[in-house]
Amino acid sequence: MPYEAPTHTVERSLRATTGAKVIAGVDEVGRGAWAGPVTVCAAITGLRRPPAGLTDSKLLTPKRRDALVGVLETWVTAYALGDASPEEIDELGMTAALRLAAERALGALPVRPDAVILDGKHDYLGAPWQVRTVIKGDQSCVAVAAASVIAKVRRDRMMAQLGGHGGGFEEFAFAANAGYPSPVHKAALRELGPTPYHRLSWSYLDALPRWRHLKKQRRSEESMELENGGQLGFDF
Repeated sequence: MPYEAPTHTVERSLRATTGAKVIAGVDEVGRGAWAGPVTVCAAITGLRRPPAGLTDSKLLTPKRRDALVGVLETWVTAYALGDASPEEIDELGMTAALRLAAERALGALPVRPDAVILDGKHDYLGAPWQVRTVIKGDQSCVAVAAASVIAKVRRDRMMAQLGGHGGGFEEFAFAANAGYPSPVHKAALRELGPTPYHRLSWSYLDALPRWRHLKKQRRSEESMELENGGQLGFDF
């Protein structure tokens, strides 16, 4: 499907209006998964011409993402990743967990950004960072698109290791679903219950009588809305 290539329009605007020189694009992956961490990538790209085919990771095939990430990791000026674990998601709620993962990613960069472009409409990062939110920034902004691809590939690879041969959780097919709901994933949960990598405050446990006792208390309605995203039912 054709798509418009991302540009440096937002980066140039931030430079002109705020004087920012170092700008990081930030994107996350794993927000709607049932298992695994939420992963955030912060990428600094400058204003160089992006690699061909760069766009939101969700618009790319796995094969294309894998090929592109090898180019991106050497093309970007710098990038860093941050995770928030399932336990931290359960404890803090998704908004705070996203902030924690983003702060870890930004803090791991070799230079502190003057400004951050955050994908989406909600600023989950906040002060002291100077944040510009951009809806569909992973499609329109070069730095955010780069962060999107790197975060997606790195998290997918980590989940594949958990679900691969010798990982101990082959029945959950994490290599195929990356911890998101799928028929195989749901069947494994019904039979085996959640793994140590599952988020235990989420509503899928309500539909699992054998394992419902493991559910942890949700922190807030806001977190519940963010976590559910309208997609977390088991649909039995």
